[in-house]
Amino acid sequence: MARDPQHRDQLPFLQLLPNLVTISGMCLGLTSIRFAMDERFETAALLILLSALIDGLDGLIARRLNATSEFGAELDSLSDFLCFGVAPGVLVYQYALGETHSLGWIFVLIFAASTCMRLARFNVMRGESEETARHFIGVPAPAGALLGLLPVYLSLAGVLDMRLVPALVALWLGFVGLLMISRLKTFSPKAVKVPRGMVGILLMATVVGIGLVFTRIWLLLVLVDLAYVVMLAPAIIRSRGRLFS
Repeated sequence: MARDPQHRDQLPFLQLLPNLVTISGMCLGLTSIRFAMDERFETAALLILLSALIDGLDGLIARRLNATSEFGAELDSLSDFLCFGVAPGVLVYQYALGETHSLGWIFVLIFAASTCMRLARFNVMRGESEETARHFIGVPAPAGALLGLLPVYLSLAGVLDMRLVPALVALWLGFVGLLMISRLKTFSPKAVKVPRGMVGILLMATVVGIGLVFTRIWLLLVLVDLAYVVMLAPAIIRSRGRLFS
């Protein structure tokens, strides 16, 4: 029996859901740029954080619904470049690098270009699932975006006003860009296994984390960034400066 032509021109909504989530994340990244240009920096930073959460969600939804596709993968990469390369760079520039003029913008370009190359390498290595399941090669783009925003978090948390040292902010942004395109083996959540004795501690840590989200979110993000840097430190030390080999 021939299939109804009308049915061939229709897609189940659940097949489109991951792409709709990806587009939502892209809209958050674009809106973050708008708020950064309006100097509403807290809102801009929060939108990038939300886009990072959505980035993890769309892939999970696609796998659970068996709705992965080449189109969705490419759409996700383009959205990631906007949300984790362009938006954080613009935010940091508007917040702390405006007074440096061309010099600060050069480091923003380095950061954005590094994000682009990191995503391109991820696409090329997408088929090597066994390797990427154990670790990432280089700092992933979402983590790179959150690390790049560390100067903003420090200022908003009241720890240190990084606008007083724009040169240091620019160097930090460039350093994070280099970490993204490095050959360092970095933390992958897929490889984490929690001992049974640590389950209760992890649950209570989650409670504390949720409390900080609603009371001292910028301080929490500072602590998360610093913890990630501490995790990276052994790999950086072992590399002895050979980050790209």
